[in-house]
Amino acid sequence: MMIDVPISQQDLDNLLKDLNLVAEISNSKAILIAWNAAGELSSMLSSDSAADSEIQALLCHLSGNHSAKTLPNATLSAATSSIATQSKAVPSNTTSTLSSNTFETSVDAQLAQEQLISPNESISVLPRLAHHQITSSLSVSELTELVSQSQLIIDTRQHSDWRSCSSIGSVICLSLAWPSGANFGFLCFYHHEAQGVDSKTLRLAKLISDSIQYRLGEILSQHSAAEALSRGAPSNIDTVDLQSFIDSFEEHIWMKNAAGIYTLCNRSVEKAWEMPRSEIVGKSDAELFGEDIADIFLEGDRLAIESGMPIIVAECLDGGETKNHLWLETLKLPTLNPHGEFVGVIGMTRNISKHKAVEEQLTLATNVFKNSVEGVVVTDRHGNITDVNGAFFEITGYVRDELIGQNPRIFSSGRHDKAFFDKLWNALLANGKWNGEIWNRRKNGTIFPQNITISTIYDEVGDVRYFVAVFADISAQKENEAQLTHLAYFDPLTHLPNRMKFMMQLKQEVRQAKRLNLQLATVMIDVDLFKHINDSFGHSIGDEMLVELAKRLRSQVGDQDVLSRIGGDEFVALISGIDNSEDATVAIHQLRQVFEQPFIVSTGDHLRLTASMGVSLYPSDGTDADTLLRNADAAMYRAKNDGRNNYAFYTESLTQQSFEHLKLQSALYGAIEQNALYLMYQPKLDLVTRKTVGFEALLRWHDPQLGLISPAVFIPVAEKIGLIHEIGLWVLETACRQGMRWLSEGKHFGRIAVNVAGQQLQRSSFVDDVKRVLAETGLPAKHLELEVTESVMMQNPDLAIRDLKRLGDLGIELSVDDFGTGYSSLNYLKKLPIHKLKIDQSFVRDIPFDTNNTAIAKAVIALGHALKLDIIAEGVETKEQADFLQQNQCDQAQGYLFSRPQLPEDLDAFLS
Repeated sequence: MMIDVPISQQDLDNLLKDLNLVAEISNSKAILIAWNAAGELSSMLSSDSAADSEIQALLCHLSGNHSAKTLPNATLSAATSSIATQSKAVPSNTTSTLSSNTFETSVDAQLAQEQLISPNESISVLPRLAHHQITSSLSVSELTELVSQSQLIIDTRQHSDWRSCSSIGSVICLSLAWPSGANFGFLCFYHHEAQGVDSKTLRLAKLISDSIQYRLGEILSQHSAAEALSRGAPSNIDTVDLQSFIDSFEEHIWMKNAAGIYTLCNRSVEKAWEMPRSEIVGKSDAELFGEDIADIFLEGDRLAIESGMPIIVAECLDGGETKNHLWLETLKLPTLNPHGEFVGVIGMTRNISKHKAVEEQLTLATNVFKNSVEGVVVTDRHGNITDVNGAFFEITGYVRDELIGQNPRIFSSGRHDKAFFDKLWNALLANGKWNGEIWNRRKNGTIFPQNITISTIYDEVGDVRYFVAVFADISAQKENEAQLTHLAYFDPLTHLPNRMKFMMQLKQEVRQAKRLNLQLATVMIDVDLFKHINDSFGHSIGDEMLVELAKRLRSQVGDQDVLSRIGGDEFVALISGIDNSEDATVAIHQLRQVFEQPFIVSTGDHLRLTASMGVSLYPSDGTDADTLLRNADAAMYRAKNDGRNNYAFYTESLTQQSFEHLKLQSALYGAIEQNALYLMYQPKLDLVTRKTVGFEALLRWHDPQLGLISPAVFIPVAEKIGLIHEIGLWVLETACRQGMRWLSEGKHFGRIAVNVAGQQLQRSSFVDDVKRVLAETGLPAKHLELEVTESVMMQNPDLAIRDLKRLGDLGIELSVDDFGTGYSSLNYLKKLPIHKLKIDQSFVRDIPFDTNNTAIAKAVIALGHALKLDIIAEGVETKEQADFLQQNQCDQAQGYLFSRPQLPEDLDAFLS
């Protein structure tokens, strides 16, 4: 109970009998819950039928919804010290001179009114908790108000705040208070089912509630009288009057009566409120400060009255400028008369700025100490441990009792000698601080690195009082540094040295070879067409093969040699201890042997790889690491150009080719701006009617310095340097504009075919780019044909199917160029939304005399027709070739037999 007054066992016994009787009559269960001095709710009494789980559920609910309240901190004026409210005391004219049958008679009347028993039926006499007159039963309006206040819950499922009490179906909950208004607790009647308690139960519960509250008044009055008697009469010594007494305090002191009217105040209040006492006494908060401020003050009064004890209702800041802010604390306490009845509220406000500053500093320091993720250990001037924080326990594994009074020497790892600690202590005593790394030992014996800062704390006279060490466990940092070092120099997949590490080793080997007059071989190894492995089987299978390849290559080089992975499918080996190129050849053949056996992957497939290798020799092909690696790379590309699965030694002529490539690359960047690019058009004819059915736009480049350059030369360069998309769009726009020019001249040309590079088709914006070009030029889609090589479509067939279908939906025809020369998949081919197949000129050449080419041509024609595609033969140069293709039902053809590629103005014969 928040007012600490003892209740006799006899009163408790009588009350328990009442609870049990009403619970039995109403077929419910009852519990009396009271506040204790700590502001917690606990069960005081419960009926015999009440279960512990039900009692606990009610306690949890009421504790959560009726916890002790305090006013929040707020920035108010110094007037915060004035608070008052109306009294909630029980009316003082309540009589206590009734007969012992009054309570029983009242209950009998209630039961009879509710037809629980007949008027003539008698019940046993109820034990008395209090004797007072119940003048009338609850009216309908009073009952409705109680229900609206949720004192009667017919069905707890309909109330969200009661749903956690699953064992309670319906409940009555009545608040109980001391005569002063201080909270006593709650009287609850409940049933495990909805509708279990009703208005009848509520009326009986209200009778017991009123009886309890009346008896609380009697108990408090008897307790106050006994306490006054035990204290004795006040002595007749000389005393100052009350006003002089309170005026001597710097704190603001005031008092309000039960009606909330100020009855006195001291001089400090007058100064703070800037008004004389005559304007304060006799007025309420609303008259002095307005309704809004008054409501805050009255809420504080209410809390003090309900708690029944002195409480701090506010801590607030006062002052206009930040530097002049004062922290004020207001204490309020209810005042009772000797009968325990509430007569008013006394308030006192004091300046706690210094206390608050110290409290904030201590709170901050405590929170920093407790919550710091770094370990903190404090020792006295002799080095003995006086305190450690929680992080220290977590890092070292020691508990507090094991450390207090110990010397930090117990953490010694043995890694540091005496000179190290002498230097540490000299710096600490001289400078007051030392920072560095120390290896210490955990409780389990493992050693770990710390980054630690030790500071000296001095007292007022400058003597050492404490040492404070703050440290962080940097084990993870050290591990990360080691991992980063490994990642910086080694390939994470194969764990071979990476390019950076290889170049360091190559430079070191070159220096040694120069000093000892030795030769070295740098072998660049590039896996042929490894992208097909990743595309067909997935990157995880590709990674498996690279790991296995690294193991095989490592087994073929000597311990003194270096093997590195410098790129996705690129390896480089540094072979030392060779005397001539023949020794290098032997080493290369050993490396090539690793590709002779298939690679068995996790899917069970047996896959084979080949590689192109380039070799540069020290000192003949280079005398420094960069030159050797660059020349080996150039030789490797020569091996690729010679057909792959081969090796080549570096030659000076290969370097010259690289210079020419660089010159070509530079010129290509300005080709569009300089109008060096142009289009020529080659007619496509129907083999039966020999009429023009379309033209293929062919890109040409004539550079002012380099002259005419073949597309076979500059298009691969454009793809490599990323210009192919820009050039491809230029070709598409130029061809479409030419088509519109012909249409405006009344010339019929069928469709203009434009080649699409792989990098163009792989762009997510390609379809939108085509739409934009058609819209800007105005060329109808029915006059455009796009040619895509089969190898491009097979790189990402799902994406190709999606985008080609979108293009086809526009009305554009789609052709597969160079059919039969790439990595075909008939399964995907039948899904592609294409209209034509072009027989590559390599298959047209030498027909009808080459039986292999004739067979291939017939097969392609048959396959295309089976898929309902038109077949175009390119590179037709002789009448025999044209006749053969016509006889085998090839639909269209183009080639020198009909026309070479020509400029637009030279094509009138094919446009009539």
